[in-house]
Amino acid sequence: MVAPSASPTALKWWFAVEMRRLREASGVTRDQAAAAVMGSVANIGHMEIGRTLPKPLELQKLLEVYGVPDRNEFLQELRLRAKRGRDWWVGFREVVPDDWRLFFGLEASAVQIESWNAHLVPGIFETRETAQAITRASRPDSDTAVLDERVELRMSRQAAVLDREDPPLIWAVIAEPALHWPVGGDAAHRAQLAHLVDLAERPNIEIQILPVSTGAHLGAEGSFNILSAPPELQHYAGCVTVEDRIQVRYYDDPRQLATYRNDLARLKIQSLKPGESTAHLHRLAKEP
Repeated sequence: MVAPSASPTALKWWFAVEMRRLREASGVTRDQAAAAVMGSVANIGHMEIGRTLPKPLELQKLLEVYGVPDRNEFLQELRLRAKRGRDWWVGFREVVPDDWRLFFGLEASAVQIESWNAHLVPGIFETRETAQAITRASRPDSDTAVLDERVELRMSRQAAVLDREDPPLIWAVIAEPALHWPVGGDAAHRAQLAHLVDLAERPNIEIQILPVSTGAHLGAEGSFNILSAPPELQHYAGCVTVEDRIQVRYYDDPRQLATYRNDLARLKIQSLKPGESTAHLHRLAKEP
C-alpha cells in the first residue's frame, strides 16, 4: 500500500486520476456513470478532478460498472486515507497559493524526485539564509511577518521531504551558474555550498553539476521537476511540474513525461558525475 506519509492532497489526486482512467478504459460515459449511482454528471466530474470523493457504496458500484471490482479494496483504502489525512502545510494556508498545494502534496509523497535547476539551488536544498534572501528578493513589497512565514513554509517543506521515515531518492542536476550567485552575501553563499556537500553525502541524494563549458544544452528552456509516484499506483507513473512566477503547471500524460525524462537523462550525461560534482562543490565552498 502507498506509504503512510503520503499527503491526503496527493492521495485524492491519485484517486481522481485512477477513477477517470478506469471509466475511460471501460468505455462508460460520465452520464452512464452518474446514472449507475443515481447521481449527477457534475459530481462524477468533480470526483475525476479530485474535488470530491464518492461514498463507499458509490465507489463500489462504479467499479462494478467499470468492470474492475477487484480494484475496490485498494481504492477504498486510498479514499479513506485521503479523507482522514492532514497535509503538512495546513498551518501555512494564508501563504500557500491553491495550485502549489497539489505540488507540495505530490512532492512530499513521491518515491523519487528528479530535477533540473537552471537558475537557483533547489528549494528543498536551501539553507535558511538562502531562503530568507530569495523570499525577500521575490516578494519585496511583503511585510516582515509575511516574509517570515514564507521562510518557515520553505523550511517545513524541506522537513516534509528530507526528514520522512521513507525519504525519496532525490537526483538534482544544477547548472553551474546557479552556484555562483552570492545569494544572501558571501558568508551565506559559502554556507549554502557547504550544505550541498553535506546533502550529497546522504545515500538517497545525488547532485550533478552541469558545467558552463557544456555550452548549448536541452535545459536552456527552464527548470522542472519529475515526481515519481509509488509503484502501487500501477497506471500512474508520476508527473512533471514546471513553475513560473504565476503558477505551477502539471504534465502527466505518458508522452509528456517521457519527453522530460529523456531531456533529464541527456542533461545527466552532459553533467559532471556525482563524485566529481561533490568535489567541485568543495572547491567552490573554499574559494575566497
